[in-house]
Amino acid sequence: MGRYDLTTPFGRFKARWSYFWKDHAFLRLSFTNAHWLGPDLVRTNQPSPGQLVWWARQGVRTVINLRGARDEAYYWLEKDACERLGLTLIDAPLDSRDPPERDRIRRAKALFQTIEYPVLIHCKSGADRAGMMAVLYRHFHLGEPISAALSELGKRTLHSREGLTGVLDYTLEKYVEEIEPTGLSFEEWVESDAYDPGAIRAEFKAGWWGKLVVDRLLKRE
Repeated sequence: MGRYDLTTPFGRFKARWSYFWKDHAFLRLSFTNAHWLGPDLVRTNQPSPGQLVWWARQGVRTVINLRGARDEAYYWLEKDACERLGLTLIDAPLDSRDPPERDRIRRAKALFQTIEYPVLIHCKSGADRAGMMAVLYRHFHLGEPISAALSELGKRTLHSREGLTGVLDYTLEKYVEEIEPTGLSFEEWVESDAYDPGAIRAEFKAGWWGKLVVDRLLKRE
C-alpha cells in the first residue's frame, strides 16, 4: 500500500488530503478538460474517485493512466476506485518534456489494438501527455495521418508548445515536414535508426517565457 493505507479511515483521509492539496485536485473539482475522440475514447485530466464513478456510468471500461504507477495519493485512490468499479486500470507512463521512446509508441499501438473500449486516457492536466496519446490513438486506431491528429496538441486542451512541452509538437512536426514527404510512414520512421529521441530533444529549443509559464507558474508535471 505504500504511504497510504486506504483500509483505515485515517489512511484514506490522509490520501484524500494529499490528493486535494499536493496534487492540486482542488483545481479539478469542476474542470475535467474532457474531450471525446469519437465514440470510444475520452481524454481528461486526473480523474477523482467520484469522477471515475461518473465515467463508469457513461460506459467507460478501461482507464489508461499516463502518469504511471507511483507511491502517491492520486495513484492509490485511482487504483482503489477502479477496482471497486470494475474498471481495468493500465499504467502506461509517457513523458511531457521528451520525445516518446520507441517502446512507448509500440505499447500505445498495442494497447489500442487490444483494450476494451470505451477507454479514458489521462495525465495530470489532460494537456500534454494526454495530447500525445490522443495523437497516437487517432493515428493508429482511427487511421488518421499525423498531420491531422496533431490538432490534439493544442490550446483547446491547454497544451503549450512554447515551453518544454513543445518538444512533443516539435517531434511530430519533424515527421510531417521532413520525413513524411520521403514516403516513410510514421511507424517506419520510429522503428528506423533515423528516429533518435535524444537528438530530437537536443535540437528543440523552448522559449524562456514559455518555460516560465508552463514550469514555474503552472507547475506542469
